[in-house]
Formats: sequence, structure tokens, C-alpha cells
Amino acid sequence: MEATSGVRADRWLWAVRLYKTRSVAGAACDAGHVKINGHPCKPARTVRVGDVLTALTGDIHRTVKVTGVLENRIGAKLVAKYLEDLTPASEYEKPREKQFATIGLRAKGAGRPTKKDRRMLGSFFGLEE
Repeated sequence: MEATSGVRADRWLWAVRLYKTRSVAGAACDAGHVKINGHPCKPARTVRVGDVLTALTGDIHRTVKVTGVLENRIGAKLVAKYLEDLTPASEYEKPREKQFATIGLRAKGAGRPTKKDRRMLGSFFGLEE
């Protein structure tokens, strides 16, 4: 791999495995979910060493600093050479908070519980028939 002065944002995001495919990375850039040095970027914007990227991946706002540029996708173990993760630990806790959200509450306007829902709620509260 030859080091270059810069590479497209969508290609770099895909190469360091922040997004699963390059088209998803491009769509995230177009939707405004990716910022470089605090400014929204287009997929073709050049990423250089020293840039700080903020990307919304799922429910997590990942913040990374570019320590190396590359054009081709690499193995997960090698990703640490090309980025420095600046994401706060609280961001990684967000998906876990959803898992431990109150169980048994139904969304407002969801209608009457189905037979399956009633059975699940009954087993949850110990009211099995």
C-alpha cells in the first residue's frame, strides 16, 4: 500500500470499517451524518492525516482522528494504524441503555395487546395461566 496525500471521504470511511459498504458511507456523507473538522462533507471530499471525523454509525456518534490514509479495505486488526478513536465511552453505552429500557411498557397508540403480547406480559409479571 502506497501512502498518498489524501483520499476520498467515502472510501476512507469504508476502508477503516466505519461503514459496511462504500455506498453506505457515501449516503451517510450526503445525509450530513459525517463531518470533517466540524464541517459537513460530501463523499468526494479529501481526507488527510490530522483530520478529525465525526460519523453517525447506527446510534453512536463516532469521533476519530486520521493517522494514515488508505484506499483499500484492510483487516480489522490493522485499523488502529490508520485512526485514533476519540469517541467518549458514554457513546458506546447508548446501545446498552436501549437493551435495559423498561420492559413490558407498550408504546402509546399501539392498540390492544395481541394474544402473544398478553402471554408475554403474563409470563413477565408471573400471571401465567
